[in-house]
Amino acid sequence: MQLNELQIYKDVPIFSTFTRLFITNMDIQIRNYQTKDCTAILAIINEAILNSTALYDYHPRSLDQQIAIFEDKISKGFPVIIAEMNNEVVGFGYYSEFRFREAYKFTVEHSVYAHKNCIGKGIGKLLLSKLIQLAKAQNLHTMIGVIDSENTNSIDFHIKFGFENVGFIKESGFKFNRWLHSVFMQKML
Repeated sequence: MQLNELQIYKDVPIFSTFTRLFITNMDIQIRNYQTKDCTAILAIINEAILNSTALYDYHPRSLDQQIAIFEDKISKGFPVIIAEMNNEVVGFGYYSEFRFREAYKFTVEHSVYAHKNCIGKGIGKLLLSKLIQLAKAQNLHTMIGVIDSENTNSIDFHIKFGFENVGFIKESGFKFNRWLHSVFMQKML
């Protein structure tokens, strides 16, 4: 059976337009991203850019930049999901192309972020669980996470989800006046 890109990404609904799908863990809800969420997402992602090695970006993103990033992913059939607690965005996750060559179309790279004040409340667990479920439903074969080697909490978190450490790239990034190393984690779906 040969699948084309439309069969992979376009035929599986992320969330029904008629039914708002929620996964509830305490008072955390997972739902589909809406443009109105982007201001709260910016606070999460820009804090990570400025104060951590979770992203290898140097400069905070603008609202227009972040909206464009998500619109691009969604237009290609990739999910962007939100974690909400008490009607406030406290985390988000997504996946998209791992690489841009055609033969990589069954492999995706994911990202999951939680607000710094909400770490350890199960937000990342719910987001990653849903992303894995969506990737399987889209007939994807494997999911990749690229994690800074200093972020041992994220590495351990991924191991709990069945990801394996499959690679290490020395000095692949430079931030905060030092070289950073990338760890490649992989889960076969």
